[in-house]
Amino acid sequence: MDHPRTRIVALVAALSFALAPLAFAASPTPVEAEHGMVVTAQHLATDVGVDVLKNGGNAVDAAVAVGYALAVVYPTAGNLGGGGFMTIRLKDGRMTFLDFRERAPLAATKTMYLDAKGDIVPRASLDGYLAVGVPGSVKGFEMAREKYGTKSRQDLLAPAIRYAKEGFTLEQGDVASISGSAKRLAKDEAAAKIFLKAEGRPFAVGEKLVQPDLGGVLSSIADKGPDAFYKGMPADAIVKASQAKGGILAKEDFEQYAVRELKPIECNYRGYDIISSPPPSSGGVIICEILTVLEGYPLSFLGYGSAETVHLMVEAMRYAYVDRNAALGDPEFVDNPVSTMLDKGYAKAIRAKIDPYKAGASADLKPLGAKESVETTHYSIIDDEGNAVAVTYTLNGNFGAGVVAPGTGILLNNEMDDFTSKPGVPNLYGLVQGEANAIAPKKTPLSSMSPTIVTKDGKPFMIIGSPGGSRIITITLEAILNVIDFGMDISQAVNAPRIHHQWQPDKIYFEPYTLSPDTIRALIAMGHTLDDGSGPPQWGQAAGILVGGKSLADIEKGGSARYYGAMDSRATEGSAGGY
Repeated sequence: MDHPRTRIVALVAALSFALAPLAFAASPTPVEAEHGMVVTAQHLATDVGVDVLKNGGNAVDAAVAVGYALAVVYPTAGNLGGGGFMTIRLKDGRMTFLDFRERAPLAATKTMYLDAKGDIVPRASLDGYLAVGVPGSVKGFEMAREKYGTKSRQDLLAPAIRYAKEGFTLEQGDVASISGSAKRLAKDEAAAKIFLKAEGRPFAVGEKLVQPDLGGVLSSIADKGPDAFYKGMPADAIVKASQAKGGILAKEDFEQYAVRELKPIECNYRGYDIISSPPPSSGGVIICEILTVLEGYPLSFLGYGSAETVHLMVEAMRYAYVDRNAALGDPEFVDNPVSTMLDKGYAKAIRAKIDPYKAGASADLKPLGAKESVETTHYSIIDDEGNAVAVTYTLNGNFGAGVVAPGTGILLNNEMDDFTSKPGVPNLYGLVQGEANAIAPKKTPLSSMSPTIVTKDGKPFMIIGSPGGSRIITITLEAILNVIDFGMDISQAVNAPRIHHQWQPDKIYFEPYTLSPDTIRALIAMGHTLDDGSGPPQWGQAAGILVGGKSLADIEKGGSARYYGAMDSRATEGSAGGY
């Protein structure tokens, strides 16, 4: 029989060989600016946001214009047919959070994705019109603009309308994104007409993508406001297509949709104030729970990527994700135990259960109370006056449900998969969730989206967020740790390789070159199971801004510029821009 040490050496060798071709390049230098910074996953949208700031708009104006622009130039996740969250911190210190996430249709039922035997129907919550939640992006952007912006709707929609009607030139990342979903998009006639050439051929680099139907919808929104979408032709067309193709959307779903304005989640980590997303997002709560646990350990002394640091991070993640998956849900339907999860005493009790030398076992953890996408997108913005905005919005999966209602040009979400279709059965991101997130009419599914603003001594310090499904939380968390504990500059912080643990499955996922062979050996010896790299590549693209310097050390010396922005190099067409 093999000796355990022999098996460990073999696994380390296999992992090292498998990961070797995927090495990360050195992080690019952060972009510097004095008056404003915009960081998005698509360079044309970044330019739109910078232009708004240059022309006197504030960060909220720029966020609205960027959101509409991404719906045109970043169709894999930018959207009118999806929804999301916006965290806002104004120059006077006021903070707010807008929930414009998708909602379950009025006809939705708890068992709508189960067959007669009570088993999940494969991909029923992912493909086609039955997977679609009621979109919220248009109403969300308009509420933000009306309450906190300064520019007219026509001004902010103009760039998106131009790119839709006149088209934009596709670059390599744009083409790769569309080509990767070509087979799926080809199954829907209206989607194929937009995103594929004749005979299903994908677009090539240098060709233009023109979206006249989407341009027409955007023009009507610019002229008439959200009613043009929710009470006009787009809603009628979506409902008609849904009813014809097995969906349950009704006109009342659109007419009754309303944005919620909520109080953000707040916590303090080593003197830094974290402002993030409240339920129906799990993001802010779980980031704060993990940080509150980790605050009791000397991470900067232990070091980035050390076996001790990784072990402690994983154990904190394990405890937080069991709480996330069992206890949290839409606050209008569930009594979320937020105060317990953020309590310093609760964190101390978790630390007391963590063995510093041995891996915990997820199967042994009892859910608190005992009873999201790879293709999301995030953008971060700050203006000259210090207004800061973090936005994460999504279609859920890549190109959402893969369907477009004829005549609208609008890709629709498959956000219903974020509900618990059946307790104990994993969703698209492997999350095993409970009754708190069960489907109900007008309910919002639990999300991992974590648009986050960090302040220090009452002033903006960092704006951060990411796509990445269930890994959004840990990606955002690690960017914060990388700056505060490990001394990285903002570019290094968003580009650094990552780890992830989400309670179930009980394994550490990690990117290439995150862990040294010595660290891998030490973690295996502690009893951890490590991912072998065979799972789907779900690591998102973080977008970050740091204020006052490119790193903590630079801030202490007095940075050469006021704002420093960085778009994750994993986003091939993304950019940071400022003026």
